[in-house]
Amino acid sequence: MTILEHVAGLVAASEARSYEELWALKSIRFNLERGESLGVIGPNGSGKSTLLKVLARVMKPDKGAIRCKGTIAPILELGIGFHGDLTVKENAKVYGVIMGLPRSQMKRLMGPIIQFAGLEKFEDTKLKHLSSGMQIRLGFSIAIESAADIFLVDEALTVGDMEFREKCLERFRQFKKEGKNIILVSHTLDLIRSFCEMGLYIYNGETRAFGPSEEAIQSYLDDVSKGFPSTVRG
Repeated sequence: MTILEHVAGLVAASEARSYEELWALKSIRFNLERGESLGVIGPNGSGKSTLLKVLARVMKPDKGAIRCKGTIAPILELGIGFHGDLTVKENAKVYGVIMGLPRSQMKRLMGPIIQFAGLEKFEDTKLKHLSSGMQIRLGFSIAIESAADIFLVDEALTVGDMEFREKCLERFRQFKKEGKNIILVSHTLDLIRSFCEMGLYIYNGETRAFGPSEEAIQSYLDDVSKGFPSTVRG
């Protein structure tokens, strides 16, 4: 064994001994009643997006269980599955299939999807010729027309023009009246405050506060003003 190999072996052994287990999420628990909306807040890297991916079953939890009644529409990374050389209509069909919608249902929904996205004049245009905002509107519209019971929204409402955002919020308000649930991740606290009855504040992958949205927001603002704790209390 050379000296270099010996040193490399010592470094590897040292790294193995100093290995630290890191959980992206730990001991997250919450319940929502029909028609309730939940705002998920916290600093970057706290686990908010990971939580939505676990709820959407994009990621599988190592421990614990998720219990939900009804179908889920994840509005997470909009536009994944789109192809620039396909037209708006063709992309809508493909994206709908990716979301699990039957082809027969997508055929019926094509008109409402294109109309909600405001892309009537571009339905036969290749997607690569559209702006990123138009593409996001298309992905959002497909998810909204999916008739799901639970909608998972990850910062999607912060993109696009104000008119389209308000149109989406109005549709979500209608969904709430119909008993559907919306779980919204956002750094826009005023949006959480005005739209969500319940709030979940996550820090370091753990629940720091869960309850009425105003209380969760206040807990978050208190930590911002004091400086975030190194560990989560309780």
